[in-house]
Order: sequence, then structure tokens, then C-alpha cells
Amino acid sequence: MIVVMKAGCSQDEISHIATRIEDLGLKVHISQGVEHTVIGVLGKVFPELRDTLELLPGVDQVIPVSKPYKLASREFHPRDTIVQLNGLTIGGDEIVVMAGPCAIESEEQLLTTAQAVKAAGATILRGGAFKPRTSPYQFRGLGESGLKLLAEVGKETQMPTISEVMAPNNVDLVAKYVDILQIGARNMQNFILLDEVGKTKKPVLLKRGLSSNFQEWLLAAEYILAQGNEQVILCERGIRTFETYTRNTMDISAIPIIEKVSHLPIIADPSHATGKWYLVSPLALAAVAAGADGLLIEVHPNPDIALADGPQSLTFDNFRLLMSQIPTIAKARNRKLAIPSTMIKP
Repeated sequence: MIVVMKAGCSQDEISHIATRIEDLGLKVHISQGVEHTVIGVLGKVFPELRDTLELLPGVDQVIPVSKPYKLASREFHPRDTIVQLNGLTIGGDEIVVMAGPCAIESEEQLLTTAQAVKAAGATILRGGAFKPRTSPYQFRGLGESGLKLLAEVGKETQMPTISEVMAPNNVDLVAKYVDILQIGARNMQNFILLDEVGKTKKPVLLKRGLSSNFQEWLLAAEYILAQGNEQVILCERGIRTFETYTRNTMDISAIPIIEKVSHLPIIADPSHATGKWYLVSPLALAAVAAGADGLLIEVHPNPDIALADGPQSLTFDNFRLLMSQIPTIAKARNRKLAIPSTMIKP
């Protein structure tokens, strides 16, 4: 249920309604817009509450919310959420590109890649230190030493960083070194992990599960939001279908659908969605055309010898070509490519 306040209502009226709701054992979420303030009511709502609230001073209307996800819904939060990160905005007018290796292998590999992607226009450095792999015999990351390298290279290149956290007991460790915590597709419904990242003040990128529908995805986001962390970024990374030619099937429709039903920013990961480097650029551009707020791209200095996901990683040249094409597509959406804080020459 949401309570829409009248334009120009007083702060005392808002506080009075919030107190009345909390006295009933319910939780309150207040969203103040330019013209209206919306008060979200969280918890088991009894039918008579609507009539009660509509009679209170300052109330314009009370609207039941049928969706099981409340805080993530557009009804609760009509305005777009914009995540602020070191001067960058994710969810605004700019397209943010996060790029780097799937797995951190060495300082040289990471630094060389960071310099190359930033020179091409990427604004956030990605790099995996803990890797969920299908086989236990595959390279599973450098762990904390990889996180230290990511923090050092991010500082040297003046790029915010993002890396995946896989376990609840590792949240504090990963948060110590990176700027954005990533929840991978396999952990989308690891609810204990979602609770833990929700308790941090770090932005969280939540990937869609391999076979998850939109409601399940947004309910996963709800876990993070319910803990008080409003800095949630959704990421479409392809879903599992009957098709075997690609690693997954990229669901471009997810981008405009999420923008319709939720206020959370959404980016696309065409690398994991396709599993093939030559499909990454076409789907990246399609995602921008569909309205994505950003991209997550895997880049490696020599994909042929990469320890993880080489077949889907772009070379430096291919990444530069993609970045040169994005502004044209973004312009058609009245948007532009975000600019790195300090450009590094190739």
C-alpha cells in the first residue's frame, strides 16, 4: 500500500501519518518527490487501513500495491533511483561502462587492461577475485590478493572498482577493497548473502538468475532494499533457454520491462549473455538502444590464454571499436557516454 500526499503538505502531516502506521506494527518508507511525497506501507495490511488513512490531513489518495515486491516497485518509488559513485551517476543521463578481466590473474594483466579500457572510455574497473566455476578444477580466482591488486590498480588509474562477493562471511572482506559489490547469477537467491550486502553502504549490482523471472529478480532486490541499502543496480546477463549456440539467451526485453515496473537502474552484461566475443558488441549496442543505464564488458589483453572466460572477452582493439560506436546509439536515446575522471592516453 502507498499513501500519496497532497502537493504542499506539511512535514508534520507526513510525520503524523508515518507515526500512525508504525503504531500499527507496520514499517514506513518515505519517498519525497518534487511535487508529491509517497509513503510506502510495508507489512501485512488489513483492509480497513485504506479508509483510515484516507481521512487523515494531507492525504491525497491511498493506493493498494498488488506486487509482492514493494520497495523495488515503481509504484512505491515513482522517481528513478540514481546511484552516486565517486562523481559518477548510474541511472541518470549517462551510459556507464564497467570493463576489465573476468578474473584477475596478475598485476601486469590487470593494470594493462585497466589503462586500456579507461583510455577507450570505460569509467569503472571490473575484476574477479572470487570466481564461481562450474568445475572445481577450473581457476577460481586469487582471493584476497586479487582484491588487493584491484584496489591498487583502481587507485592508480582513478577508477572505481567492482568485484563479486560469493559468501556472507566474505562481504566485509570484499567491501574493504571494492566500490561496488556484485552478486552473481548463481547467488541471486542466496538470501542470507543478500541480507548481508544490504547491511553495507556500498552499491550492489544484482545479476539476474540463470532461470529467474522478473518477479523473482525484483524480490531478490527487495531483500537488499529491506535492509536499508537503496543503492541497488540490476544487471541482465542472459537466461538459460533451450538454445545451445550461445552460452545464455540475452533478454533485451528485460531492460524496458524493468524500467516500467521498477525505479532501479539496469545495466547489461553481453559477455556472459552470449559467451562469444563477436556477439558482445552487437548485443551491447542493442542494450543501449533498449535503454540500459550501462554495460558490463569483459576485456583481456590476450583472450586466447585467459584463465577464465577467454572466448567471451574482447581484445583491446575490439573494445575500443565498441566504445566508439556507443555514443551514436546513446544519442538516439538522448543520452551520452560517461567520461572517465582523468583520461589516460592509449
